[in-house]
Amino acid sequence: MREVAIVAFGQSDHVRDSAETSEVEMLMPVLHDVLAQTGLAARDIGFTCSGSSDYLAGRAFSFTMALDGVGAWPPISESHVEMDGAWALYEAWVKLLTGEAETALVYAYGKSSPGDVREVLTRQLDPYYVAPLWPDSVALAALQAQALIDAELTDERELAGIAARSRADAETNPHAQLRGAVPAGEHLVAPLRTGDCPPIGDGAAAVVLAAGDTARRLTDRPAWIRGLDHRIEAHSLGVRDLTDSPSTRLAAERAGAFERPVDTAELHAPFTSQEVVLRRVLKLDAPDCTVRINPSGGALAAHPVMAAGLIRLGEAAARIQSGASGRALAHATSGPCLQQNLVAVLEGE
Repeated sequence: MREVAIVAFGQSDHVRDSAETSEVEMLMPVLHDVLAQTGLAARDIGFTCSGSSDYLAGRAFSFTMALDGVGAWPPISESHVEMDGAWALYEAWVKLLTGEAETALVYAYGKSSPGDVREVLTRQLDPYYVAPLWPDSVALAALQAQALIDAELTDERELAGIAARSRADAETNPHAQLRGAVPAGEHLVAPLRTGDCPPIGDGAAAVVLAAGDTARRLTDRPAWIRGLDHRIEAHSLGVRDLTDSPSTRLAAERAGAFERPVDTAELHAPFTSQEVVLRRVLKLDAPDCTVRINPSGGALAAHPVMAAGLIRLGEAAARIQSGASGRALAHATSGPCLQQNLVAVLEGE
């Protein structure tokens, strides 16, 4: 199979509110950054793919405005997914595997600050049985957390420890929105406290993909994508075991994650309880496990909706490129309670 690698990664500083900055203004510095890392100009990119949500922007086809930051003239080969940017990366990866392009620019962005993101995310629920009840994303995550506690797979003390570790790791991440001590606080939705939940914020991210010798020419240490797969759970929450994630397990198997040990795992776990589920299905919960989980601080430190999954792949690739990791796993999710899951395995040369 043709080799494809991530050769550059960039992201914005994630903030609680970017009211004075448009999506294009937020995105352009990130795009300029990743192109500068490779020495490529926009005209050199063979394929461009983006991920975002019109629901967040509050207007149809909002992603077309973001193309102003890319430059759509002269005409470019471009696509868009109404998903997290990790799925845009998957589309670009397939494009390069087919040989239709040598390079690809993938970007994603999200501004959650203008509206009530917990309410907006109810629009992705089953429209007949669940959405009319208006359960928000935090309430559904709390149901999952309580199911884990009832099954004696975790407790509130472990969840608090995950939150504290994430904030501590974010101290070395200049782009993180939250760092330092986690406020104890009251339950936001029992059993979840504020620290167990992702911050609401705005941000953008981008990566450049390249194939074969082109990747080797653009960077000294490409982060090769050795496997990439995504799967989905049943839409109905009532037919799922919320303490398990078969789709993540299957995606990891198909991506080759269990063939050899990894040393880094960037898990897209917006809630502490979801990290518990992911560690179990990805075999990262053994007492003697030495895998570094979310050294960037993860989604608990910065969670721009529609870009947080792409950031997990970018952070894993950045550790490969810096030499801090030899083989890394990256995970992205979308939908309530880990409904859709993507797993990638990245390696150095």
